[in-house]
Amino acid sequence: MPELAEVFARYGPAYLDKYGPAMLPSHRRAMQDILRCRTDAMGGQVFCCPHCGRTHYVYHSCRNRSCPKCHHEQTRDWLVERRQELLPVSYFHLVFTVPQELHACLRSRQTELYACFMQAAAQATLQLAADPHYVGGKVGILCVLHTWGRTLSYHPHLHCLVTGGGFHAPSQQWRSARPNYLVPVKALSRMVRDTFKNLLGPRLSSLNIPPSVWRVPWNVNGQPVRGTVDNVLNYLGRYVHRIAITNNRILAVDDGRVTFEYKDTSDQQWKRMTLEAEEYLRRFLQHVLPHSFHKVRCYGLWSPTHRPLLRRLQLLLVPHQEPDSSPDVPAGRRPEAQDDPASCRTCPY
Repeated sequence: MPELAEVFARYGPAYLDKYGPAMLPSHRRAMQDILRCRTDAMGGQVFCCPHCGRTHYVYHSCRNRSCPKCHHEQTRDWLVERRQELLPVSYFHLVFTVPQELHACLRSRQTELYACFMQAAAQATLQLAADPHYVGGKVGILCVLHTWGRTLSYHPHLHCLVTGGGFHAPSQQWRSARPNYLVPVKALSRMVRDTFKNLLGPRLSSLNIPPSVWRVPWNVNGQPVRGTVDNVLNYLGRYVHRIAITNNRILAVDDGRVTFEYKDTSDQQWKRMTLEAEEYLRRFLQHVLPHSFHKVRCYGLWSPTHRPLLRRLQLLLVPHQEPDSSPDVPAGRRPEAQDDPASCRTCPY
């Protein structure tokens, strides 16, 4: 099966020759790391299977957060940590999307404006949820930035997991949200837009943002989480340490083109798309975030400053029950073993 590294190996040199001086350092680093990942350039170590006793040599991973072959262990650990922070309450999944007129500005000032977007969404949600007409307390918000659509197009948006209730400080009590309603999304949409504008402050005049951005609706979609909250956590976890596309979606790399599959949202059917290699590389690299930018942020009850309160609420809402710290991994072959360089090549473990 073709991989992203093969695309970089075949067409990356020409791309660098053409665009190298204008590329961000994080983009050049991603290309370099993904090419070297799990090759002799990274070195390695001998792995001995504890089940069958056989040994094989394992190349080291690049650990670049844009690499589709890395981070299965980090993802698993991240999910375990998030489960330890869950409260035994209902949850809502909110998705915030900015107008297309803002895309060019966001892409050109990523570190500054992505952070501003995340902060605006969190502040607006906290403020509206604190209103006694809706929740009347401080909610917990886990916010994850995505920048891609299913065809690798540029589509910056936020996925937020929000507790279905909040802590009311004056009464020291938990107040639950209504089963199918957290806050009014139309009001939330306006508040996010206005908060984003206010956060920019004096910087606004230098950004050349089209005036229409402040007149059109900013789309917000909110739904109660059906079934287990693990469904949303697992979805978010897949992209916490990776971006845009996995290797198993790349179908062919030949004749200067890359063919991959994607799921069409209109009919939920898997379809194929073929792009020129240069366009494919451009689409992929635009989702590589600036160095050290935090794409996952916690607010409200999940903010690090409220750890003691969160722990107290866990004990208050479920007396005498310790949060489950064991990873949710079924028996048998590890589900991530296809990406695990240390999985045994001769036995099913």
